[in-house]
Amino acid sequence: MDPILKGILVHGDNHFIVRGPLPDRRTALALARYWSVIQIGAATPPELQRWAISMREFREELEWAIVVPDAAPASAAVAELLPELAARGIRILNTESDVW
Repeated sequence: MDPILKGILVHGDNHFIVRGPLPDRRTALALARYWSVIQIGAATPPELQRWAISMREFREELEWAIVVPDAAPASAAVAELLPELAARGIRILNTESDVW
């Protein structure tokens, strides 16, 4: 069983606070696609069931961060949060430029 980690997945001007292990690049892209489209009543695909959106987490508890670039810039809140995470030593991964 995976440890329950908390992170942030940023997709353009949208972001998701996530419970689950640090996803690989392919999974991060799949999560961003899946969560960016409202799918009322849809079952989560089995390969994405290790991750869940969390509504209440403290920013001090975030342990990973991934940015999936989009045409829209990150929101002001996320633009403030990412440098705070980096200052705590959390690597901010970018699906377009980082090697996992």
